[in-house]
Amino acid sequence: IVLRYHDENNYVVALYTPIVVLVAYSFNDNNTVVIWTQFSTRWYGIALGDEEIRDAALLSLKVAFIASLVATPFATIAAIATTRVPSYRGLTFIYAVINQPLMVPEIVTGIATIVFFGLIRQATGIFGIGYLITAHVVFCIPFAYLPIRARLEDMDRTFETAAADLYATPWKAFQHVTFPLLVPGILGGAMLAFLVSLDDVVISVLVAGPGETTLPLYVVSQIKRGITPELNAMASMFLCASVILATTFFLLTRRKAK
Repeated sequence: IVLRYHDENNYVVALYTPIVVLVAYSFNDNNTVVIWTQFSTRWYGIALGDEEIRDAALLSLKVAFIASLVATPFATIAAIATTRVPSYRGLTFIYAVINQPLMVPEIVTGIATIVFFGLIRQATGIFGIGYLITAHVVFCIPFAYLPIRARLEDMDRTFETAAADLYATPWKAFQHVTFPLLVPGILGGAMLAFLVSLDDVVISVLVAGPGETTLPLYVVSQIKRGITPELNAMASMFLCASVILATTFFLLTRRKAK
């Protein structure tokens, strides 16, 4: 037990120490990342004033928002169709198909996606950001599906049965019973899909077209030139946004549970 406790502590230290260092050195006034001189917030102002960073961040937020908004309803429908039906032959295969993007290496998914979209572009001659958004939607569906399905499996079906006994139609039972109880799972799925889309690199690298530089792609391109305090400041701001989003979700689901 003692060894396991120490192993878990080492894991936590190894996981979070680089993040703490990144945030700390984002307040370093020196142009060199690893040499501390004095406390300063000027890199945050530089990052916010950089037009390329703003455009990349806005594009990432736009793609992530649309991807989560579209992927969550599909994930909800899939979760209901696989948990609110009697067990039948082939259900395990359907689970595997829905979760396939989680099991297949992301590089394989990216290559398959770019080949498929290349055929569509060649046949239609249509280009644009829609391909990037579509790729993110498809990739995010399994991530949104998992918390929604988990919520459905944990829900007591007694309320739905009682609604049916009171002559409620399936739609009325879903609208007034199932959906309100499912809201925390839907919020969790949407949040997870948003974060996955926001952080994605491999799919975006392979699918994004000219002028479609998301924030992860911008960071990757800048790292090749060397890490700067400006990148640290930008990463710290997105880390803060992620923490706020996760905290908001926790408070909302806690209120719903009560």
